[in-house]
Amino acid sequence: MQPASSPIGVFDSGVGGLSVLQALRAELPHERFVYLADTAYAPYGERGDVFVAARTHAIAQFLHTQHHIKALVVACNTATAAAIHELRSRYPDMPTIGVEPALKPAIAHSRTGRIGVIGTRGTLGSAKFGRLLASLQDQAEFIVQPCDGLAHAIECSTASLPTEAPSNATEIRALCARYTGAMGRFGTEPGEIDTLVLGCTHYVFAQDTLRNLLGPQVQLIATGEPVARHTRRLLQASGNLSPASSPAPTMPNDERIQLLTTGPLVSLQTAAARWLQLPAQCCGTVDLPTT
Repeated sequence: MQPASSPIGVFDSGVGGLSVLQALRAELPHERFVYLADTAYAPYGERGDVFVAARTHAIAQFLHTQHHIKALVVACNTATAAAIHELRSRYPDMPTIGVEPALKPAIAHSRTGRIGVIGTRGTLGSAKFGRLLASLQDQAEFIVQPCDGLAHAIECSTASLPTEAPSNATEIRALCARYTGAMGRFGTEPGEIDTLVLGCTHYVFAQDTLRNLLGPQVQLIATGEPVARHTRRLLQASGNLSPASSPAPTMPNDERIQLLTTGPLVSLQTAAARWLQLPAQCCGTVDLPTT
């Protein structure tokens, strides 16, 4: 087991997992984090399980051996479905937290009993998601919609400056409109979908677009906050929370976060500035071949 002062590792196929990192920072303000965006191979959701599992293992090994992480948050639904059980077997002494579409929280929020679920084809077609869905079929009606291309479009939106609207905002809106339109009527009346599960961490960064399309009465459910709370519980149970001797962190926030990417550095720098208000010097590149 690594010491409590060691960082927590977080990774995703790209910048979508920054939405989970955002929640982790809020829940665990005294912790250090190392985030890796595997942008050179994004998006995972439209690749096969064998490829995704290989990338997941390579990243976990890198974070474990090079950064001596004390816990790993797999901030990617597709990677969780493809490899989380193998990771837990390989690193039995390291808390390993995955993400999955938040169907159970959605049931608690829904009043009409009709819940939409959007995600990548890899996530929604996985055996893991199939088991989760089957276990809850008697509690609500789920309308499941794969959203090919949406995660990639959101990933590409980081090409714009943080102070500007994404250059492909029209494309993102068109994709959101196409896929939600295919699901049926949204609203709070009987028979309407009143809750939408964001089954991909990228989609959090399109939630303003989704709200504009669906209206404020439709609940949007993401996974970041539940994952952050679960991470705290696991670290607390193992006695491995970073000590918090004072209400304020002991070092500036940007010094406690390291962001790495296998792809273009500017994309991660722009995303970090846009969504986490972190400076460019937090970011770096890494060459990480699949082992």
